[in-house]
Amino acid sequence: MRRFPRGALALAAGVTIGLFAISDLAAQQREIIVGGMCDRTGPTQINGIAICPGIQDYYELVNSKGGVEGYRIKYIEIDHEYKVPQGVEAYQTEKREGAVSIMVYGTPQVQALSQVLTEDKIPGTSPGFGIAASADGKRFPYLFPVAATYWSQGAAAIQFAKEKLGGTLDGKKIAYVFYDNPAGREPLPVIEDLQKLEKFELRTFAVPPPGVEMGAQVLDIAQRYRPDFVIAHLFGRSPSLAIKEFKRVGFPLSKVMGLVWASSEHDVLAAGGWPVAEGYHTLTFAGIGDEYPVRQEIKAMYKAQGKEPPKAMDDSVMYNRGILWASVHVEAIRNALKATGGKPPTGEDVKKGFEQIQDFTLGGLVPPLKVTGEDHEGGGWVQVFQVRDGKFVKETDWFRAYPEVVANAVKKSE
Repeated sequence: MRRFPRGALALAAGVTIGLFAISDLAAQQREIIVGGMCDRTGPTQINGIAICPGIQDYYELVNSKGGVEGYRIKYIEIDHEYKVPQGVEAYQTEKREGAVSIMVYGTPQVQALSQVLTEDKIPGTSPGFGIAASADGKRFPYLFPVAATYWSQGAAAIQFAKEKLGGTLDGKKIAYVFYDNPAGREPLPVIEDLQKLEKFELRTFAVPPPGVEMGAQVLDIAQRYRPDFVIAHLFGRSPSLAIKEFKRVGFPLSKVMGLVWASSEHDVLAAGGWPVAEGYHTLTFAGIGDEYPVRQEIKAMYKAQGKEPPKAMDDSVMYNRGILWASVHVEAIRNALKATGGKPPTGEDVKKGFEQIQDFTLGGLVPPLKVTGEDHEGGGWVQVFQVRDGKFVKETDWFRAYPEVVANAVKKSE
């Protein structure tokens, strides 16, 4: 056996340890940072406590399968309590940490950060909320709704009402009950355009924040206005109250549709349970339920760790949206890495990656998005579910409504 001097062995061991250290450092450095905001403690926490675990679980699932093109996703979440100053501070913190994309949470926060995202060249997402005009990628180059905006949601609700009322709205009466803030008022321009086109009568009913009292509005709708259909654009605690109040005054919930933030399992349960909400229609931009392969993968991941899946998964409407929110960032990063040849992407690279998302459905949980440099909304796709026999039952496939009217509203907003 060949012998080596003790000093040489020590040197060799030191070199080996050093190489391992360099290797470990390299592995640590092969990560991409995504920033996220959440409301787990503020007025919309009822949504955040299910959405945000969905986001985290999806990133953990991706990392458990090797990450994205050899990179781990490092996700930084900050609870801003749905407050704008905290949201702006969260953004600045995540930017300093090196985030190449950021999940903004809340319409007021989107309005505060829209210009900053462009100045810093960091893409931000606002799925199903925010500034409807940001569907225009030329005007809002770094803001991505990547889900039906409030304008597309309002258009879809009108089309659904039209189909339910026999194929025409001429002479029909529609009530729009909304949380009285900028987000609540956002769908009105498109709904008012459609009123002229479809010749229906429209009356609006504002619910002042925090939306915990609407008996007068519901009574006015049900007993005085007596509409043929009601569109409810409410958030936080108010959707469950609306369901309960409409049920109490005897107004048929089969004539009521909640837009996407009035459409969760927790809204039904808080209203008194599934029998109370029987017939209620709900609009969504992500699949509802447990049958999607990605949810089964997440459950299997927890099982492999010897853990039970989180209770947040029971609120499938919101949890599944969290999966959608996270997954589009992963796809954008994947596209960016392919374009850079595997080099760490910049925010500008990831922005271009968002604009190449297409043919990505995540087993049906995500609609058939096609995001381009011109269209950051991805098409404005939605589905409708109805409360039947203790669960949400799908009523429609993915559809988009009045795209030309929505496009015209985007153009008029310039």
